[in-house]
Amino acid sequence: MKEKGSSFSGSIGFVLAAAGSAVGVGNIWRFPYLCAKDGGGLFLLVYLVLVLTFGFVLLTTDVALGRKTKKNALRAFESLDPKWKFLGHLTFMVPALIMTYYSVIGGWIVKYFFTYIISDGKDAASDVYFTSFITSDIAPVVFMLIFLALTAGSYFVVWKRESKSFPGSLCRADSSDCDHCDFSLTLSHTDTDGTVRTGMQGLAVYLKPDFHGLTVKRFLEILLDAMSQLFFSLSVSMGIMITYGSYVKNEVNLNKATNQIEIFDTGVAFLAGMMIIPAVL
Repeated sequence: MKEKGSSFSGSIGFVLAAAGSAVGVGNIWRFPYLCAKDGGGLFLLVYLVLVLTFGFVLLTTDVALGRKTKKNALRAFESLDPKWKFLGHLTFMVPALIMTYYSVIGGWIVKYFFTYIISDGKDAASDVYFTSFITSDIAPVVFMLIFLALTAGSYFVVWKRESKSFPGSLCRADSSDCDHCDFSLTLSHTDTDGTVRTGMQGLAVYLKPDFHGLTVKRFLEILLDAMSQLFFSLSVSMGIMITYGSYVKNEVNLNKATNQIEIFDTGVAFLAGMMIIPAVL
């Protein structure tokens, strides 16, 4: 089959673009939230096992399908067998449905970003501030629409600049991430009963699995949360990686590239948890 006129120049371009697509709110916000909710280290252990097994298989399958067919998600399944055409439409519907979820959270982010610009941010740190915002009749909708407008604007800018090549995004490691982790570990606070809790104690909760009192029902809940996070974080089974894969050259080592994408994505999620969980537990 004839390859597309444009493609990634090599493995590193594909890895950075795919990792840049995968890394997002699911890593920075959702992963620490679920990890703290589901016992810290136990959730982390289950998630890592899923990433190395199901995640690797799903990600490799998506990319391989795209590279094999050289088509986007809507047409890739049909090119393999016409009776699978409906799968392409299903994969298209998944990110469309997820967008309704992300647009609301994106509105929250825009609201807090705006608040920190125009004030010292002290009021925004209180629980009452967030509750009053999300229960408002108008404000959440307005900031959600602002987020959608910014997203659409970014799309058209990228498309205009990159229409003759692949519009991939790049992710960049920043030493400030580690600086935030160090700061989080130095924090401490006193509970209402006088107990002093430090960031290092929170780190222990984050990294050390606690199996005490674990039931089958509770484990299945953690497993379900970890599996849902896997799909959110790696952007698998929703057509995105199929489209990225359609621009990958045949000589690229998919096993190596998939491992690198997972390292990038999981590493960002791990650092996000390390920044947030020790500071709040």
